[in-house]
Amino acid sequence: MKPTILGLLAVSLGLVVSGSAAVAASITLYDQNFETPNNPPGFINGFGSNYDDLSQQSVNDLYGGQPSGFNFAQAFTVETLLLTGTEAFGTGYIDPSGRGGSYALGMLSTLQNDLLGLSFNIGAFGFFNLSIDISSLGVSGGPGNGPFADPSIAPVFRFTLFDNPSGANTTGSGTILDQKTLSGTASALNTLDWTTGLLIFNAAANTNGNVTLQIDLLEGGYAVFDNMRLTASDTPGGGIAVPEPGTLALLGLGLAGLGLSRRRKA
Repeated sequence: MKPTILGLLAVSLGLVVSGSAAVAASITLYDQNFETPNNPPGFINGFGSNYDDLSQQSVNDLYGGQPSGFNFAQAFTVETLLLTGTEAFGTGYIDPSGRGGSYALGMLSTLQNDLLGLSFNIGAFGFFNLSIDISSLGVSGGPGNGPFADPSIAPVFRFTLFDNPSGANTTGSGTILDQKTLSGTASALNTLDWTTGLLIFNAAANTNGNVTLQIDLLEGGYAVFDNMRLTASDTPGGGIAVPEPGTLALLGLGLAGLGLSRRRKA
């Protein structure tokens, strides 16, 4: 969509919904698809695991070049998978939708309690919003342990937003501001079946804007996530929510009104 059309949509929404009032504020804080694990030495297949197309290098080792003020912390082996490899299961992973691209992050739920935390500051905004893709998946190879997934169990991720007044780099602890769960589908061990979650957190009770988002896999044995987009807003879902049909109709009326106005002026 061209910027000029986006501008018209924003103007239209402001005119139709609130007269001369401005559109509610939202900002994109973070947008990460994990496609560039370029920090030296880069992705090393099998590092620390001996599993096919999987590396146990820490997230900060591979994705250390985060935007200023964004820091990862992890517990145990939150790890990176090369989804386009050809070794896993003898054929490679299958991703019918192609949403995963080349890399995704994987974690365990039962063998150990893997955690990933992302600490940052949301400023004075009252809402934190998250768009993320999740999928079940198995990993093959390794020292005789087999895949860490049961194809009959769907993955369930828990996302917890913690208050973090000290701004420390942590996996999350202390006061919980809000918490959501997202369930996926039980796919074949070598197949990615992505579920997209649009999650809205009330962050109004934070102390000074510093928060930590904790990601935890509760069920599913092993699963992956990808395509994280974080926004902060003064209304729920700002920057990530898909407009409701009624809102789209209002946008259409607003654009039509703008078109009529321009024709009349001409």
